[in-house]
Amino acid sequence: MARPRVQEEFACHQPGLLRRTTARGQDGGWIVIDLWRSAADADACDARWEADPVTQAFMALLDRSSVTTERYEQLD
Repeated sequence: MARPRVQEEFACHQPGLLRRTTARGQDGGWIVIDLWRSAADADACDARWEADPVTQAFMALLDRSSVTTERYEQLD
């Protein structure tokens, strides 16, 4: 299964990743929430994501037009 490979072989090795949660909605949609130490860490992961063979094998299973990325800043 591609999703666990992304978690085990890519995500958990990313510098600055504090927490990663994946959930599925009743409508079949998915959400992945990554908490980062800094925006720079998230940016660096984005660059690695596009070049990594494990993540690209996963993305090949998806309709890329259905994938969106949003960023939020934590409020204290």
